Amino acid sequence: MTTIGIIGAGNIGAQLARLAVEHGYDVAIANSRGPETLTDLVSELGDRAHAVTRDEAAEQGDLVVVTTPLAAIETIPVEPLVGKVVIDTNNYYPQRDGHIAALDDETTTTAELLQDHLPGARVVKAFNHIAAADLTTAGSPAGTVGRRALVVAGDDAEAKRVVSDLLDEFGFDAVDIGALAEGWRIQRDTPGYVKPYAALELEQAVADAKRYRDM
Repeated sequence: MTTIGIIGAGNIGAQLARLAVEHGYDVAIANSRGPETLTDLVSELGDRAHAVTRDEAAEQGDLVVVTTPLAAIETIPVEPLVGKVVIDTNNYYPQRDGHIAALDDETTTTAELLQDHLPGARVVKAFNHIAAADLTTAGSPAGTVGRRALVVAGDDAEAKRVVSDLLDEFGFDAVDIGALAEGWRIQRDTPGYVKPYAALELEQAVADAKRYRDM
């Protein structure tokens, strides 16, 4: 893997781009307004980063991060992502996203919505429960006592391994919480959400999570 495609250049997308470049990856980053609006970010990131369209980010990325508002899921290119590992970073905030019935009644999760839109991709939930600013400051070398942990959830074991390795490279332990449907356990307002937990603490927080209807 040499190129990470990032669809969405907000706080999380920009921070992941910084991490990727810092660790020697090329970055193809896109937003909804066009490559010309990313001049400042790409200038900051240097020669390894390129502002592209969404289609180009999907095509060029060996791994692709989707970090857009939920309303934009339907705009994510489908065919270029067939067979690829796709990271979903999203969270559902009805006041921002509008009400989505399947999320309100908890019959699905944000990552499953993305997987439904991208049936040929291998979607993994990750990077959704850490503040953007912490992505570039909270990482530490493998073996560090109390090293911060982040979850992965997905239906493809190899895809989760790829993302877990990326987390490790970026300075975080990975906690595998199971299938994509288990991503609810680390959504907003759950015990592990944005908490700087090491692996054992995060595992316990995930186990203690309750559905919104049971809170």
